[in-house]
Parts: sequence; structure tokens; C-alpha cells
Amino acid sequence: MVGRHGMDSAHLLCLFICLLFTCSASPPNFILLFADDLGFGDLGCFGHPSSLTPNLDRLAAGGLRFTDFYCTSPVCSPSRASLLTGRYQTRSGVYPGVLYPGSIGGLPLNETTIAEVLKPLGYATAAMGKWHLGVGANGRFLPTKQGFDQYLGIPYSHDMGPCHNLTCFPPDVKCFGFCDRGTVTVPLMYNEAIKQQPVDFLDLEKAYSDFATSFIAASAKRKQPFFLYYPSHHTHYPQYAGVGAAGRSLRGPFGDALLELDNTIGNLITALEESGVMNNTLIFFTSDNGPELMRMSRGGNSGPLKCGKGTTYEGGMREPAIAYWPGTIRPGVTHELASTLDILPTIATLAGAKLPQVMLDGFDMTNLLLNQRKSKREAMMFYPTDPSEMYGLFALRLGKYKAHFYTRGASHSGTTPDPDCPLFATLKAHDPPLIFDLEADPSEHYPLSGPDIQPVLEEIEKVKANFEGSMVFGESQISKGTDPNLEPCCNPQCTPKPSCCHC
Repeated sequence: MVGRHGMDSAHLLCLFICLLFTCSASPPNFILLFADDLGFGDLGCFGHPSSLTPNLDRLAAGGLRFTDFYCTSPVCSPSRASLLTGRYQTRSGVYPGVLYPGSIGGLPLNETTIAEVLKPLGYATAAMGKWHLGVGANGRFLPTKQGFDQYLGIPYSHDMGPCHNLTCFPPDVKCFGFCDRGTVTVPLMYNEAIKQQPVDFLDLEKAYSDFATSFIAASAKRKQPFFLYYPSHHTHYPQYAGVGAAGRSLRGPFGDALLELDNTIGNLITALEESGVMNNTLIFFTSDNGPELMRMSRGGNSGPLKCGKGTTYEGGMREPAIAYWPGTIRPGVTHELASTLDILPTIATLAGAKLPQVMLDGFDMTNLLLNQRKSKREAMMFYPTDPSEMYGLFALRLGKYKAHFYTRGASHSGTTPDPDCPLFATLKAHDPPLIFDLEADPSEHYPLSGPDIQPVLEEIEKVKANFEGSMVFGESQISKGTDPNLEPCCNPQCTPKPSCCHC
């Protein structure tokens, strides 16, 4: 499209961004909120009847709510790798499955994160919460090695430690269910040093809130643009909540954990307002993968979507998402296709940063966010938890149609009455693929058939072939295995391990 003065839409958009930001007092700030195992149907603003999330509801009411937003993997580590790099996990090698406390590999240092994109522009960068992209020898994969000035958090999933060291709601009841044994207690790290081991979960969210509000206030006082990344432990099982949230929701332990996350978000909003930078800050919220349905009422809810965590059905990878920026993003709802992959190129455009010189899978969402125009994303690819070149894509969404080339259940999605979700729903190849119209049938109940669907199938096969032809699988970081000596221990010379790792 060419404007009246010979400028195409891309140039007009760049001029608009310049007028908004480059020519203003300071570049925009960014806060990226990433929930853990939160399902499409878990938030009140996405239809849950008993979730208590007043701050997220405020962001949804005053911002842009996405109905068709996707992560790239139905489990934690690969999803996080894609979010921070704008690249499918198959390119970076963060597959199959997830990283563990003693994992030898991690997010490769030659990958470029959002923080590393922003650092050359003078941004202050901080991360807090669940990293889960590796620790490695001498902490070589920690956030401070990946573009973040500061980090406070647990470097992997909070259930990756002995169960008796994790106290949940109510405060005097120990967790139930399966936890990792024979590994060190869960550490709280500040930058590259262990601050507390085992971490005090009941005070953890306050520590995060204090860290984040201090970072916002200090950055604003220096008039320095900032990027805050908060990958929360909530609402991953086993849930926990401190005194400000325990017993205060209508949803039991899951609801209390969600409320505690919401409380922290409220504190961040207050810090932005008190620092006078609320109107110059983009807040983006989404989740890493679908709910862990095997935990029943403690596992989350995928709403009308099929299955959950561990699967390539919609419930495993379609996520709630909200973009909030008062005065810049108009309130509304978008049904356009978008993904965590798109966040890096969008932030780069808004900040005026250079993109990494690698194959990116993300698309700039600036026009979608600022003008609620059509998304540049036309397709979404679905890899299983254990992607391989032999099988390739398990599913592909093109426009409103989704094709399943393979289907498989997962232990994470057990206990549901749907026989396609649990682990005993073994791998099935579909030739021709199962095709669903996700606008008419988001629950993936009724596969389409007949001659009318043939043109759609042909176009999907063409897109699949083009994408897979461009995919170069990186060396698997997770297949490098684990070494108990790499597990974070505040007293590394002590014996006997792991029980002596206590401080």
C-alpha cells in the first residue's frame, strides 16, 4: 500500500513510531510477564468464574486481549527459549523436554535474547523468577550471561527439589504428589550467587516484588529505559502462596497462587505510576504452555480448548495474552494470529533496536498493537515435546485452519475424560491430516472432510514444506545429559550431598 505522498505503509509506521518515541523524552520501557502452566481458561478476563485477578483484569480491560496467541512448545524450557530469542526451540537446540538442575547444556550463548537486543541502546535489564534455560558450569547459562544486568530467582522449576522442603497452602501442610528426590534443595539466586537454600517460598513473592519495584524506581530516577522480565513460578504445581494470598481466593491453592501473581503485577503497576513512567511502558502478559491437567483442580484450566500441557492440541499451546500501554494501545480484543516468537521483533521495532542477524521466526506486531491492524503472522507451527527431523511438525495452523499430521497424548494431560489427552493416547500418524476450523470448532472436536477441504490441505502442505525446508535443527542441549556436580549448592565442598547444601 502506498500513501498519498509516495510512502508505503511500512515507512508511515516507522514515522509514526519516531513521532511517538524517538522524538520524545525517552524510549519506551518494557515489562514482560510470563506465567507458568497457566491455561487459556484460567483468568477471570478469559472466562473463569472464580479466579481472582483484579490487576490482570484491569490490564485486559484497558489493553489489547488476544484470543489466538500461541507459545511454541507445550513444556517449559523450549517455550522460554523461543520467547527470548524469537526463534523456534529446534533452532537453538533447547529440546527435547526440559532442563534440570544439573543439566550440562542450556540456552546457547550465541543465541541473542531480548535483553541483548536492548543493551546496546542503553537499557537497564533485569530478570526475576523462573529462568529454566540452564545453569551450567560456573553459571555460564544464567541470565547475567544472557544480557540481564540483574537476576533474582530460582534458575529452574520450583518442583525440582525434595518435596519436604516445599511448603504449600495452607502454611502448615506439606505438599502432596510427586517431587524430585536425590537432588539439592531449591536455591534462590541473586545474579550468580546463591542467596538462600532452601528458598523460603512463603516470602518469595515479596522478595520478587521488592526487587522489581526497586529496579523500576531506580531506572526511572536515572531516566534510563528498562526491560523487566518476570517469568513467574505461578501457577506451576505444587502451588504456594504467602500470607497476602493464602486462603484469599475462591479457587483453593491454585487460585491463591494465581492471586499472589496478580498481587505482584499490581505492585509493578503501582511502581510504574509512582515513578511517572506508566504511560511510557508496554506491559505484555502471557503463559509458557497449557495447564497440567493431571493435577486436576491443582492443575489449571484450558477453557473450551482440547487437552493441555504436553500436547500439541490447542489446550497445550494456545495461551491467554494481554498487551497494555495506556494512551498508546487502545482497549480491545483481537482475533489475529500471534505468538511469543513475535515479542522480540516487536520490542526491537518499538525501541529502535537492531534485529539479530539470524533466521527469526517472529513477526513485528507493532501495527497490530498500535493500530489493531492485521497480523503479519499467517501460520503457526506445532512441535511436540521431543521434536525430531524424522517426524517434523506435529501440527500446523494456517489462518483459521489447523492440520494435525501426528497426535499424541501426554502424562501432563491425564485425568481428563477426553481419550485423546492422556499418556495412553499413543502416537498416531494422520494421512491425510486431521483438519479443523478453529473459528467454528476451537475445541478440535469435528475434523473436516470432503472435496471442499482439498484446496486448504494443498496450501497447508505447501506452507509446511517451505517451513521445514528452512529449518536447521540445532544441537540438542538437553541431550547433553546431567552432572550432579552442576546442581547449585551454596556450600559446594560439603558432604554428604545433596542434603548438606543448606544455608
